[in-house]
Amino acid sequence: LNTTSTYPPSALRLLVCSGLASSLACQGPAWSFILLFSTRCLECFQAPSWSLVFQPERKFGVVVVGVGRAGSVRMRDLQNPHPSSAFLNLIGFVSRRELGSIDGVQQISLEDALSSQEVEVAYICTESSSHEDYIRQFLNAGKHVLVEYPMTLSSAAARGLWELAEQKGKVLHEEHVELLMEEFAFLKKEVVGKDLLKGSLLFTAGPLEEERFGFPAFSGISRLTWLVSLFGELSLVSATLEQRKEDQYMKMSVCLETENKSPLSWIEEKGPGLKRNRYLSFHFKSGSLENVPNVGVNKNIFLKDQNIFVQKLLGQFSEKELAAEKKRILHCLGLAEEIQKHCCPEK
Repeated sequence: LNTTSTYPPSALRLLVCSGLASSLACQGPAWSFILLFSTRCLECFQAPSWSLVFQPERKFGVVVVGVGRAGSVRMRDLQNPHPSSAFLNLIGFVSRRELGSIDGVQQISLEDALSSQEVEVAYICTESSSHEDYIRQFLNAGKHVLVEYPMTLSSAAARGLWELAEQKGKVLHEEHVELLMEEFAFLKKEVVGKDLLKGSLLFTAGPLEEERFGFPAFSGISRLTWLVSLFGELSLVSATLEQRKEDQYMKMSVCLETENKSPLSWIEEKGPGLKRNRYLSFHFKSGSLENVPNVGVNKNIFLKDQNIFVQKLLGQFSEKELAAEKKRILHCLGLAEEIQKHCCPEK
């Protein structure tokens, strides 16, 4: 069997879009690998390397730390026969709760996860306040790390962890599923080539514990990431925080501006009875965009993120791509930190 083959992008697009895709994925890692690369092309809008190795040399042993909503979805994706899962082997999960096992997956201690030679990758799916410590422990133990956003609650800590990952020769990947949503894909197409005059983004939701998930600029960093990804690097003009702790209510109001001095407002409002909703308004020289129409269901966004992570493990991202991603993440963390300082000078 010839272990390497080159396929034109058009042929692989046809493969993925046809009914053959699901059946071929069941034929084993060979076809799964082909589908993984073609999936990245379609879903992540990045050109893959079309030199495809049929059989993965080995699987990366994975432990999931934290089994809340995100951790449970990660475990499900790892156990199902998805293309990227052909390169991953779920060893166990770590939890502060005594759970024993979940769907046949055994709970293991943090100490065992750190010391095990089988475990090569850690998925950090805990509350944001614990991310930094877990990342550092697993990197120091020689493991690759995937972490849910935000990776840390300070830009300095993030820089330090990336330096540690580089020293250890390990992948440190911060999840940003908001960039894999159908709504974002729609917005990206809508704003390209247009001159922004002004814009606003309001997000509402129920209460969130700041002690566990960080200041609102960090817990809401996915909205900030949207704005930066759509309009480029931003600078802070002003920021205020209205808070009524006895009512579990808070409202953070932020004024930003683009490099062309176009104003953007970002508001996070959370409290009892507030439904999870996103309201946006962008005004351009050529017209306006008020909110996002129904553009379809966001399917398998955590799986799409896993596909990206596996591509990094396999060295399929260029240094330029990795540097651009790192720059964006650090810029957003830096802005979030600056917003927090404006709202809470004593901190």
